[in-house]
Amino acid sequence: MVGLERRETRAANSRFRHRVTYLMGGAMTAVIYYCIVASGILLLDERVPYLCVVLAGHFVTVVIVYPWYRLIVFPGCGDSWLVGYLRFYAVGLSVLTASIVGLPILVELAGIPILLAQALIIVMTLSVSYGAHRMWTFRNRGSFGFGNPPHNLQQRGGAVKSR
Repeated sequence: MVGLERRETRAANSRFRHRVTYLMGGAMTAVIYYCIVASGILLLDERVPYLCVVLAGHFVTVVIVYPWYRLIVFPGCGDSWLVGYLRFYAVGLSVLTASIVGLPILVELAGIPILLAQALIIVMTLSVSYGAHRMWTFRNRGSFGFGNPPHNLQQRGGAVKSR
């Protein structure tokens, strides 16, 4: 009984550490993205529409942060880097779509500043993004359905070990 409790505690700790690592990646992504978008908006001074700056900022950010997610947050996913990147970018396109649709509504209609509006959209899409990355982008190819451990953690010989 005690051994089972220890395993469950270790598994819960592993899930917690994984979520913290994902949140660190998300914070890093937001900081990089905001720096790129804010710099673009300030430097281009309305010569380029803010949605174009958002689009460029998104592309550059995804290229920069993908290695963190691949190596640190979701290690050992099994796909090639290119396939993983394409899946990662596809999930990112859902967040980008939310930005392209939501920003004009929040900025033009509601009068919210661009970067604040973008922050609201990111917060609203965070859990969807995490779920999509965990279950599709970086899923453990050896398991089926939604039962993937967070992430690639399996119980072996009474202990939770990372692959």
